[in-house]
Amino acid sequence: MFTGIITDIGTITRVERRGDLRIVIDSGYDMGAVDLGASIACSGVCLTVVDKAPAGQPGWFAVDVSAESVSRTAPAMWAAGRRLNLERALKVGDELGGHIVTGHVDGIGAVVGVCPEGDSRRIGIAAPQALAAYLAAKGSITVDGVSLTVNDVADQPDGEVHFAINIIPHTAALTTLGALAAGDRVNLEIDILARYLGRMEQLRR
Repeated sequence: MFTGIITDIGTITRVERRGDLRIVIDSGYDMGAVDLGASIACSGVCLTVVDKAPAGQPGWFAVDVSAESVSRTAPAMWAAGRRLNLERALKVGDELGGHIVTGHVDGIGAVVGVCPEGDSRRIGIAAPQALAAYLAAKGSITVDGVSLTVNDVADQPDGEVHFAINIIPHTAALTTLGALAAGDRVNLEIDILARYLGRMEQLRR
């Protein structure tokens, strides 16, 4: 489990094509405090640490990304040079500063516009029809691993749903969201409570 509060931005330095993709990510984390087998959310995708920097060396870690994960995440996400929002798994007793995040991507969104709003940036995102029922104004959404509040929602004639979020300067500086532009693709995870409520509603029919 995660909270959607980003604690580092990593950069993919190497991609090896094996049965799965082996991805090496540079990070500012003290890898001496990260165990092999630990979970790290990488731009909203929960991945397992399979290798890491030796003690005393600059921080890096490696993860294996399955074909299933590649198919369900934003295009070109797993390429060398890509910057990723990183969050280590929640520990018992940690502050829940965002909302409960699983690290499982529910859909891919497309940025439809970015405009200034005071010192913040208002970002409009188009989400697929399958997520429309799970998005609500003032509800929670995870965008590339970042816990955010939905400002408003607009259903589209084609079934898509457009929603807007605000990125304050602090979030822009400490995540990759400050660099988003129209046309960019992002990983979306709906609120886990909405997911379970949706399943319950399906079973009632």
